[in-house]
Amino acid sequence: MKTIEVVAAVITDGVETLCVQRGLSKLPYVSQKWEFPGGKVEAGESHEEALKREINEELKLDIVVGKRLMTVDHTYPDFRLIMHAHHCGLGASSRADLQLTEHLDFRWLKVEDEGFQRLNWAAADVPIVNKLTAIPA
Repeated sequence: MKTIEVVAAVITDGVETLCVQRGLSKLPYVSQKWEFPGGKVEAGESHEEALKREINEELKLDIVVGKRLMTVDHTYPDFRLIMHAHHCGLGASSRADLQLTEHLDFRWLKVEDEGFQRLNWAAADVPIVNKLTAIPA
């Protein structure tokens, strides 16, 4: 089974966290699911470099990468995903700079709000949601 290593940005601005909705996919278990933005780590790239590049490509945002929140090891039907989630903040960007280039939608939500927990999260992102909302995994 193929293993893919990715990074995810848990971007906060004040008390709200950015959630993005994936586009349509031939893989029903990730199609239109909500996730924390990020992407694949390229050869020779650090997690910080990958996050900054991916967030700039996908959302046109400049971010500051903070500490690692957790690493998720999740097996989907077709591949294994190892996802390193990091706390991040907005750098020189503001919310108004956000432009969706790959995602269908985005929301800034408080993690304690029901709306955050009720999003149809991708399975690999659920442990991150649980950690942020203090729900045991």
